[in-house]
Amino acid sequence: MGVYNVHERMLPVPGAEAGLLIDGLSGDGDRLWPRHDWPPMRFDGPLAPGAAGGHGPVRYTVAAYVPGRWVRFTFSGPRGFQGFHEYTVHPLGPDRTLLRHTLAMHARGPARFSWPLAFRPLHDAALEDSLDRAEEACTGTVARPARWSRYVRLLRRLVR
Repeated sequence: MGVYNVHERMLPVPGAEAGLLIDGLSGDGDRLWPRHDWPPMRFDGPLAPGAAGGHGPVRYTVAAYVPGRWVRFTFSGPRGFQGFHEYTVHPLGPDRTLLRHTLAMHARGPARFSWPLAFRPLHDAALEDSLDRAEEACTGTVARPARWSRYVRLLRRLVR
């Protein structure tokens, strides 16, 4: 099963400022990953190609990293996740930037069921929370905060 999943947020800041959010991923001052509500993103070293880690049961390795612009992670788990996810910064003017998260993978074997039933709704909720954090980091507020669906709240209770 092919999966292509995109989440994005327009931020009223220069690209370099939005890029700092990517650069801080998994660090002590991480302002992008929603680590207080979701398993924290951790690596076995600094954010750099070859660093291995992930968040919760989702495991990946940093495949490519261009500071301030782009980071790509390739999946190593759960079983059946074959592909990548990435954050990218797209400057659209002096004070407008699109921050995008893209997941592209083939779900094989058990992932053909676990992705749509559990991982996709949890992924979507976590990524919207991540973009809320980005917006808050850049503006001090969130215009339309993400809300977890009943199903996401149920899944979160089940995995605790």
